Amino acid sequence: MQLAKSLQAIKPSYIREILSVANSADVISLAGGLPDGDHFPLALMEQSILQLSSRAELFQYGSTAGYAPLLAYFRECYQLSDAQDALVCTGSQQGLDLIARAFLDAGDKVVMEAPSYLGALQVFGLAQASIESIQQREDGPDLQELEQCFANKTIKMFYAVPDFHNPTGVCWSLDVRKKVAQLCQQYNVALIEDAPYRELRFSGTELPLVSSFCPEHAIVLRSYSKIATPGIRLGLASGPKAWISALERVKQGADLHSSQPMQAVLLDLLQHADFPKHLDGLRQLYRQRYQYLADLLTAQLPANCQFESVEGGMFIWLSLPVGCHVDRLAKDMLEVGVAVVPSSVFYQSAEGTKPAFRLNFTNACDSDLALAVSRLVQVLASVK
Repeated sequence: MQLAKSLQAIKPSYIREILSVANSADVISLAGGLPDGDHFPLALMEQSILQLSSRAELFQYGSTAGYAPLLAYFRECYQLSDAQDALVCTGSQQGLDLIARAFLDAGDKVVMEAPSYLGALQVFGLAQASIESIQQREDGPDLQELEQCFANKTIKMFYAVPDFHNPTGVCWSLDVRKKVAQLCQQYNVALIEDAPYRELRFSGTELPLVSSFCPEHAIVLRSYSKIATPGIRLGLASGPKAWISALERVKQGADLHSSQPMQAVLLDLLQHADFPKHLDGLRQLYRQRYQYLADLLTAQLPANCQFESVEGGMFIWLSLPVGCHVDRLAKDMLEVGVAVVPSSVFYQSAEGTKPAFRLNFTNACDSDLALAVSRLVQVLASVK
């Protein structure tokens, strides 16, 4: 059977493919956005999991919107208004897919920062959307470029990761957040605010969601992969009632509902008395690993390899010398036993691509980080 034209145009995920190699015992992986598996809150989940066998009702078909007690918790926790609803998704990635299928027709224009999250590029590509790329600055998107795009083109939505952006780690400033919200309102553009790393702030001051300044124009995607475990595959989409209702209709045809037993386990975890302590420990661990990697890079790499400091999240965006062939360098790194992700996979087109590596610091111990940097220095030294 012939593939759909939309799928033929989509390249396989470099990251998903490299993870099969990166998980080898002899490879140090700085590639995937993996939380540290040794710090999953399994002890906090144990009692809830053990009790599942006595909760037969959880194993029956459930509501598409989600497990009612969990939705009630989210409504209170995230202070959703009467004009807003929420939908539990099979990971926030599904939420993104539902949004694309519910609201995008072929050729509709979606604005994204460049570089941007690979999974979003794939979803919008499958929807046959036309992606408009906006340059990113140290405090968020280029506002002048963004407004010109909104004013001169018919833009349907703006997808963004304002807190500890994937792949660059950039966190939008308060002024940028307010201005983006104002522009979305002014030009009637839907903001898709992806917030999987928001709880992973380990320094600085927490800033309000961009959507808090334009709630009637925004859908927020949240993930529990980073603060609970990826394997439970649960996320949340929240926003205006009519928009969430549309997502629910698409989800009915996609998978009926997300796993009820896992939703019940997640609720118990989020309400566990020791969950805040777990989150604090995770932030402390990631702060230490980030600082260790940052210090190694600063001490050992040449001056033409640079990165901006981050206040949270999972990534360092390491800019490389102009002219570097990043795909070839990534392969060279893999040959010396280190997996990294080249910047080329995070751009819609080769035009405007800047040479860089995305380095994950959350899933490698100090000794592996030190060895990875020494091998990175070795590979970069061979670049002519």
